Amino acid sequence: MKKPARRDGTPDRNNKKQRPTRSETGGRTRSEAGGRPDRAEAGHRSGRPDAVKGKPGRPDPAAKNKRGKPKSAKPQRAQAQAPKISNAKPARHQYADADRPVGPPQGDGMRLQKVLAQAGVASRRAAEELISQGRVEVDGRIVIEQGLRIDPENAVVRVDGVRVVVQKDLVHLALNKPRGWQSTMSDDLGRPCVGDIVSERVAAGQRLFHVGRLDADTEGLLLLTNDGDLAHRLMHPSFEVSKTYLATVSGALERGVGKKLKEGVELEDGPAKVDTFTLLDINEGKSLVRVTLHEGRKHIVRRLFDAVGHPVIRLVRTDIGAVALGDQRPGTLRVLGRGEVGGLYGAVGL
Repeated sequence: MKKPARRDGTPDRNNKKQRPTRSETGGRTRSEAGGRPDRAEAGHRSGRPDAVKGKPGRPDPAAKNKRGKPKSAKPQRAQAQAPKISNAKPARHQYADADRPVGPPQGDGMRLQKVLAQAGVASRRAAEELISQGRVEVDGRIVIEQGLRIDPENAVVRVDGVRVVVQKDLVHLALNKPRGWQSTMSDDLGRPCVGDIVSERVAAGQRLFHVGRLDADTEGLLLLTNDGDLAHRLMHPSFEVSKTYLATVSGALERGVGKKLKEGVELEDGPAKVDTFTLLDINEGKSLVRVTLHEGRKHIVRRLFDAVGHPVIRLVRTDIGAVALGDQRPGTLRVLGRGEVGGLYGAVGL
């Protein structure tokens, strides 16, 4: 049963059959059919251009401004592209700088002042002063900058022209060889030899070379090292490393003996001479002399004094280059000091 219309003629809203359907309006919108306007149409009538897109409150960039000119779009911030990641390793010198100073990189090696301190040259603070004063040389180049890193195993370091040996595994020893001992590391006949004195070091893995030889009846200074190059050069006659001896000879020496020895004496294997000759004492038919020479031939001192008619009774070697025996007791070892080691290397050009 249909509900009657109101007296004013308006249809009752509760009556659903009185609302026009989309099919009855021919597909038109509600506003076209006389109903409530939709949002787009309401926005167009209110003058809001953004309502066309259905986004209230945001202006349409394509809309015109009041003067009729189209609004320019706001500049957009450029977005940085993500970097491409490559796992390939660059070449070591791919980005090398031509002005980069020659030398090890700052991240490698050990600081020079620390090397000098560990070598016993000076404290780190004093080593820095030596560097700033230009007294330190690395591989033939004077270093004045602080913080330089070097390779202690390969770098040649000098302070005031004297080489500083910084390799930890190098050994330099002075031995006072007793009389009657053999200058060998072992003896097949069981006689006492140099190897018996350094047996503990050899057992610990040190391979030591004795620099030159002293015959069994000669006592005194004998050098031991594990630096084969140094040992070879010290023994080679071309480097002319001086050696000093104290010789007790028979008879009272005349004045002309020293002059004859310095001028040279002809021996069976060629001429030989001493560099210096000093008569120290004459007592009870014996003379004490000090001679220095750079010859390295076998029994050279004894043969020289035999040639001038004064056989040697006792012979002691007291110096080799910059190393002196001093008051070291027979049969004892001592580690060479920094100055002594540097003097040896300097004498043979290392």
